[in-house]
Parts: sequence; C-alpha cells; structure tokens
Amino acid sequence: MSLFEPTAADFEPLARQEKTEQITRPSLSYWQDAWVRLKKNTRAIISLGIIVLLGLFTLIGPLLWSVNPALQNLDQVSQAPSWAKSAVVIAPYQSWNGIRLDNYTSPARTFTSLPAPTGFSTADTPTTQRVRLAWDQVPGADGYNVYRNNRAPRDFNDLGLPLGSTYGDELSYEDRLSLEPREYYYSLVPTDGYDEYEVYSQLILTPALALTPDEAVERELITDPHEVNIGDYLTIEFHPLGTDYLGRDMLARLMEGARVSLFIGIVAPFLFVLVGIIYGGFAGYFGGQVDGLLMRFAEFVVALPFLLFMILFKIAFGIGPGESGIMPMLLALVLLSWPSTARLVRGQVLQIREEGYIEAARLLGATDHYLVLRHIIPNTMGVILVTLTFAVPAAIFTEAFLSFIGMGVAPPTPSWGSMCNEGVKTMLSHPHELIFPALLISITVLAFNLLGDGLTEALDSKMRSRD
Repeated sequence: MSLFEPTAADFEPLARQEKTEQITRPSLSYWQDAWVRLKKNTRAIISLGIIVLLGLFTLIGPLLWSVNPALQNLDQVSQAPSWAKSAVVIAPYQSWNGIRLDNYTSPARTFTSLPAPTGFSTADTPTTQRVRLAWDQVPGADGYNVYRNNRAPRDFNDLGLPLGSTYGDELSYEDRLSLEPREYYYSLVPTDGYDEYEVYSQLILTPALALTPDEAVERELITDPHEVNIGDYLTIEFHPLGTDYLGRDMLARLMEGARVSLFIGIVAPFLFVLVGIIYGGFAGYFGGQVDGLLMRFAEFVVALPFLLFMILFKIAFGIGPGESGIMPMLLALVLLSWPSTARLVRGQVLQIREEGYIEAARLLGATDHYLVLRHIIPNTMGVILVTLTFAVPAAIFTEAFLSFIGMGVAPPTPSWGSMCNEGVKTMLSHPHELIFPALLISITVLAFNLLGDGLTEALDSKMRSRD
C-alpha cells in the first residue's frame, strides 16, 4: 500500500492569483536606451544645451540683433561693454576763431614766477564733437600750454597729454582729439613763450555725447536728416559687448564670426568623417590585400604636413596675402583628416563582419556593397557619432589657429580666430576684444568634448547590461 493516496481534493484547480508578474522595465531599442543613459549624464545634457544655444546664437541672433557688423564708428573705438546711451543732436561743425586780446603787447621782460591762470572755463557746452576752452590773461605771460588727462594729476609732472599751445593774444583753445563722453582733467600752464612756469589751473568736465543729423543717417539711426531738430536726443545703439578697434559692434561681429567658425567646424568634420566611414568600411570588410593597400595609403596621408598643403591650396585657389582662405582650409581639412576615422571604422568592421547575422545575410544572397552599407556601417554609428563630436571641436580649433596666424579667415571677414588675432594687439588696454571671441571658442570646444564623453558612455552597448 502506498504511503500517499491522492484524494479528490488534490485534483481541485488552483485559484487564480490576483497579482501577476509585471515587466518592470519596458523593452527599449538601442537608441532609446542610449538616450536614457545620456539624460543621466548631467554634463553631457548641459553641453548639449550649450550647443543648441550656440546654434540659436548663430542663426537666430542676427535676426534679433540687426546691427551691421561691418559698420564703423570711429567715435566709439574700442569701447568697453555698455548699455544704451542718448546723444544730443548738434549742428555740423563750424570753425572757431577763438578769443583774442585787442592791442596785445608782449611782456617787456621775463618773470621768475607767475600766478596760476584764472577764469579757466568752457566757452560753450562741451560735446564729443569739440571742447572749447577759454581763460583770463595772466599778466606777464606770453603763451599757454593746454594738457588733458583721464585722471586727476598727482603733480606738475603728471598733467597728461599735451594738446597744444597758444601764443601772444590767444586766450582760448579748441580740443577735438578723440573725445569720449567721460570725465577729463584739463590743465592750463602759463609760459613766457618758450618755458613753462610751474603753476597751473585745472578744469574738470565731461563732454556730452553728440552727433550731427548727417552722422545719425550714416549710423542708420534715422533715414532723413530733417527728421530731427538741433537739441533733440536720440537713443543710439548700445554695445553690450563693446566695440573693436574700428568701432564695430563686438556682438554683431561675434554672431557673424560664428557662422564662419561653425561652418568650417561642422561641415569639414561631416565631410571627412563621411569619407573615413566609406573608406574604412570597405577596407575592413574586404580585408586581405585590399585592406593592406588601402590602409598603407591612409598612413601616407597621415604623414602629409597640413600647414604646407594649406599654403599650396591657397596658391592654387589664387588667394593672396590678406585674403580669406575659407575654401582652401575646408579642402585641406577634408583631404587630410579622414584617415583617423577610417582606421577607427575599419577596426569596428573587422569585428562586426564575423557576426552571425552577417553570414546569414550573405547566405541569403546579399552583395558585398549591400552588407557594408546596410548592415555593417549602421552598426558602427555609435562610434561614428562619438568620432564626429570630437572632430568638430578639433576643426573649430584648427580654424581659430590658422586665422590667428593669418593663414585662415582674414579681416574684414570676421571669425572667432581672426577676432582673437586682432584682440591680441589691444589685450592690455582693451581686453574685451580678446576675451569674448576666446571665451566662445573655449565654450564651444569644451561643450563638444563633454558631449562626446557622454555619447561614449551612452552608446556603449556593454553599459546596457549594467543599468
């Protein structure tokens, strides 16, 4: 007799459980899973946002900031970043005869000392067009020297820039030398006609920013000089990033330069990466002697000097000194930069071509070209995207370097590299002309590099099993 005897209850159906097993993570494709991992990388997402902002800065920025990047304003040369200013409308300049003494006679002798001049003041309202100074006669003086300083003089030997001299009966002076709407310290020193007396009077004033109706038309503030009256105020364009050494708006030139720098930095890598993909894909797939021959040629291209070919291409295109060499630079980058991508793709193809699905497609009658273009290269897209993100900053830096040494984009065409080259000349007195283009180059290069690091991790198929 068996120790266990089944009963009718043992054959009763089990009650259906209310709780069933659920899939906690939905099935994701390779690209969806990569995007999920990329979003977890804060640095990569911030870098992606910066790149999007740079694109908007380049494409949308000129539509919002419609200042002509080539418009020169020699009255606002190398201005620091500033907000909007109002300028008073004044009449066109008219010559001034000054103030002279009637029946003046030179002193009969030279005095050992003289008192400081009195009555040192302005003859009318000082503006950035001209400052007219006047003073009272100093008994015994036979001339006067006028000085201007941007700060308060410390002593007699620190009066500043010597503007000019007057002699005999002249008791006035007109200053028209690069006037700006800032505080000036004028000093007046009496002379005996040759030597100065060590006394002076000082006048502190700030010229009003002014422009004539014709100047307002030239600066595109108005369309007709009769639209304004003398004494009216116009809001002139402000320069949030300052102006350069020719008075051109830095923000407008940075936007215009971004088009050149990013055009070369994106188009050139796209083209030479595309060449490298096709070249490396076929070299890795066919292998053998074909692979050896193709890769030996790639090594030969790597050994070619880039700067030498850049010079040769400029000569071939007929581009002389001082002319922009955008096309020779683009051609040199495309023809000499593809081997690194080709070798990387070749390594990936050598591994992928041994996979089972490749052999299955070959048995079904797929041609070699079909296998390379349809199966092998698409499976290397992760590596290709990472390569492209690292190639873009390299191309941008190359353009900046070539423009900096005068081999790339030449003025007046702006690019970030050529603007840095111009800014170096005034970096001590006007550092903003160098800082802003250099900062944009640094931010762009850093953003693409950090995004490339993020894509390296996100597109790594081995990371999928770890999450």
